Amino acid sequence: MRELPQFLPLDFERLTPGEQLRRSEDFLTRIAKRRTVRDFSDEPVPWELVRNAVRAAALAPSGANRQPWRFVVIADPAVKREIRIAAEAEEKDSYERRMPEEWLEALAPLGTDWHKPFLETAPYLIAVFKMDFEPAPAPGGVDDGTVVKRKNYYASESVGIACGFLLAALHFSGLASLTHTPSPMGFLSRILGRPAHEKPYLLVPVGYPAANAKVPDIPRKPEDEVLVRK
Repeated sequence: MRELPQFLPLDFERLTPGEQLRRSEDFLTRIAKRRTVRDFSDEPVPWELVRNAVRAAALAPSGANRQPWRFVVIADPAVKREIRIAAEAEEKDSYERRMPEEWLEALAPLGTDWHKPFLETAPYLIAVFKMDFEPAPAPGGVDDGTVVKRKNYYASESVGIACGFLLAALHFSGLASLTHTPSPMGFLSRILGRPAHEKPYLLVPVGYPAANAKVPDIPRKPEDEVLVRK
């Protein structure tokens, strides 16, 4: 019979109503300043900032606590170069052949194209992998080398939440980031030597914005379009 986990008292800080509102408004103000950045400086970033952001992401809730994620942090210029070449090849094909006209029209206000220099300029790339299953020893305690697939539950949702934690942690550390999703992303598995059960989910360049960095002047949906109160 599988041993059940122990339960511990919840470590929860009950705040005063005033402090709750102060923290809520502070978070909203700070997170509202986060913008996707495509122009990065090559200025070095302290490793501990990136490490702590990944550690925060790994604290995200997940289905059945399976934690179906892997974060691969890349700083090696040669590896970043290889990733850029592979990503640009996929992006060029997408922009010139695979994307429907409607998609290209939606991207037009952002001024993006298949050129992705930030994949080399940013000091770090964080490749996020999703695991729908993981290899596990055969049940029954018999160590005969048999490996079975242990299913992970709500893997996409769990990794998505973890990526949200990651982006918030990077922003609160004073770093800029970008969510990059070249499609398909199988080249990341090959370049980074990841096993077959880890599937590329997201590529996040991380660093400081370039001195001349600009972002598009685009609106957010108004509150009455995103919030419904019953």
